[in-house]
Amino acid sequence: MLARVWSASIVGIDAVKVGVEIDVSAGLPGIVVVGLPDLAVQESKERVKAALKNAGYAFPLKRIVINLAPADIRKEGPSFDLPMSVGILAASEQVNPQMLGDFLFLGEVSLDGSLRAVAGVLPVAAAAQKMGITGLVVPADNAQEAALVQGISVYGFQSLSEVAAFLNQPEKYQPVQFDGKREIVRNVHFGADLKDVKGQAHARRALEIAAAGGHNLIFVGPPGSGKTMLARRLPAILPPLSFHEALEVTQIHSVAGLLKNKGSLVAERPFRSPHHSASGPSLVGGGTFPRPGEISLAHHGVLFLDELTEFKRDVLEFLRQPLEDGHVTVSRTRQSVMFPAQFTLVASTNPCPCGYFGDSIQACTCSPRQREQYWAKLSGPLMDRIDLQVAVNRLKPEEITQQPTGEDSESVRQRVQAARDRTRDRFESELSVSCNAAMQSRHLRKWCQLDDASKSLLEGAIRKLGLSARASDRILKVARTIADLGAEKNLQSHHVAEAIQYRTIDRMQ
Repeated sequence: MLARVWSASIVGIDAVKVGVEIDVSAGLPGIVVVGLPDLAVQESKERVKAALKNAGYAFPLKRIVINLAPADIRKEGPSFDLPMSVGILAASEQVNPQMLGDFLFLGEVSLDGSLRAVAGVLPVAAAAQKMGITGLVVPADNAQEAALVQGISVYGFQSLSEVAAFLNQPEKYQPVQFDGKREIVRNVHFGADLKDVKGQAHARRALEIAAAGGHNLIFVGPPGSGKTMLARRLPAILPPLSFHEALEVTQIHSVAGLLKNKGSLVAERPFRSPHHSASGPSLVGGGTFPRPGEISLAHHGVLFLDELTEFKRDVLEFLRQPLEDGHVTVSRTRQSVMFPAQFTLVASTNPCPCGYFGDSIQACTCSPRQREQYWAKLSGPLMDRIDLQVAVNRLKPEEITQQPTGEDSESVRQRVQAARDRTRDRFESELSVSCNAAMQSRHLRKWCQLDDASKSLLEGAIRKLGLSARASDRILKVARTIADLGAEKNLQSHHVAEAIQYRTIDRMQ
């Protein structure tokens, strides 16, 4: 007898519908799996056989052929265990096959017949809803994750026996109910507070501008000046994720298998901090079957690269295209996958190999040649894409011993939210522009018009600092954000002047 069960395969962060066809016929007993399965899928037949027997079902002593269609898409992972098991039960007439066409099945089976959670359920649920599938059957631990998608009935079960009972008597079961928007409110935490930072008013101001406009930022200063402490407080002053943004972030983390709680949205802005020994593929994504890298896991959040000059230069060059486009494309022989990567880059580095160039307390021991080689690790095109370049000095002894006196994150976040609201109102007809850092040339011509004084100021900075056209555009974007923070409609010379001061280490050696 022939049975067909619907499942799905993950390609990038999207899901493709897969038909699991099971034919049980006379012949020598055995299972054959075709349709471009990987090793994990090939091993499924042994898990399925043991699970069905231990769950109390009769395993057909016949020839079983399992086809995963379409056959030109690589199938990987243990998520096909459940649809294979259900298909064998249906083909051997142990469950009612009438409902199989309306549901999509996903899950790993244990040898005792229980169901285990799998990665990538959220994108499968989103794809199933678009495909017109009315229901989704998943392990109980994945049920709330799948139920985040509206318009599809999700059923979560602990074992194969429960799935079989559901197929035979569906009227006895109710779909899982889950309010994802309420989950965001309940789980949102803003992390470390900016009020813990002592002094560093200039750096705190740069953090506020970066948060309000989505601008990339680098801190340069000696060891112990607080660069890392400042960077880790950026997520606390960013506006909370919208429900749509949280779904996108959760989808990426689901594919990567990083959801700590399968029943929760990722309600906080991601903060990713890869080690400087990270490879290019680990940063931008890749592998035989492409998976999201650190920049995609930082989508709608912060990517922090501590000790930027310790990263390999070729690895840093991978960042250039994602910083410009907001996504990264990973190409392989059989497929090309695009991962979203709209993140704010925050980096930190010492000013020289010894770390004390320009320090008022400890003398630098590096030669000019050593400093030049040190900064040569960062290419001009990469530095052009970093809007805010801030020198951070060590605190004075009296500043170290005093109590923190700066604003808390909540106060700063309110100003940031107000500035972003102004940006949203300005670009309400253009969904591609969510913050000032994403503005294109046509937007600059319309919203960043300069008076004579501002134009003269910018031209002088371009000549003196040797700035590129891209760097000058970045200055205008920062100036627009500064004006938004001040609730001012038009750019003025003091906005441009403040924006220019954040490029003064552009050619630091």
